[in-house]
Amino acid sequence: MKKTAILYDFDKTLCTKDMQEYSLIPSLGYSEPSQFWKEVGNLSKESQMDGISAYLYWLARKYEEQGRPLRREDFTDVGRSIEFYRGVDTWFKRINAYGASLGLEIEHYVISSGMAEIIEASGIAGEFRRIYACRYYYDENGTARWPAQIINYTTKTQYIFRINKQVLDESDDESLNAWVPREQRPVPFSRMVYIADGLTDVPCMKLVKEYGGKSIVVYNPESAKAGITAARLIRENRADFMSVADYRESRDLETLMKLILDHMAADSRLEDLEGRYR
Repeated sequence: MKKTAILYDFDKTLCTKDMQEYSLIPSLGYSEPSQFWKEVGNLSKESQMDGISAYLYWLARKYEEQGRPLRREDFTDVGRSIEFYRGVDTWFKRINAYGASLGLEIEHYVISSGMAEIIEASGIAGEFRRIYACRYYYDENGTARWPAQIINYTTKTQYIFRINKQVLDESDDESLNAWVPREQRPVPFSRMVYIADGLTDVPCMKLVKEYGGKSIVVYNPESAKAGITAARLIRENRADFMSVADYRESRDLETLMKLILDHMAADSRLEDLEGRYR
């Protein structure tokens, strides 16, 4: 079985909106989540702060202003309220089975600027080999004290190399940066698919695409802006394919994924055949 990795953004890729908007931001008194994000944007601009750092700080500050600690369980509750696109709940089992029929061992990974604690509490957390996302450091009382991991749109790319080399421990930088011939890496880029929804995923989509893998931009058909963004990414050659974010059986996205896996399996067999003559 040949290891094959499908990498996902999370917000608006697997779930219908930013994960914090289901219940976390409303619990802070915001009737419109856009107001919270506007405040984060202002802080980022005024303080010349990375947008994800600004978000993590602003969230903790809002909890402090309300006189309550930000705890891990606050995120756990949010994870249970996430609404996924149709078909996501059975997608992984179906794709794993199809991959196995082709001799491919499918592994799924999340690379997100959202909260790991929220994703880990969601109904699909167990489907992923690894979840790479922002997280807090918690003290002995379970209170968030400091960002333990900050992942923005450019730092996302390091996790593609971690998966490529199977150096999955985020604290292991030495092995990650060690030189390994490309043909000896456990999960070649040519057997990677990156699925995401927008401009913040461009570095990852482009990296996978340029190194021989495939990238898919998905979009919510109810959002005209999302469809325009997806078409733009295709037009600018930043992604290979676009599809409605409908993960149900026999829909366009599943058909597309199966074609990609067919192609990867055929390439793998040809590579094995070529290797016999070397």
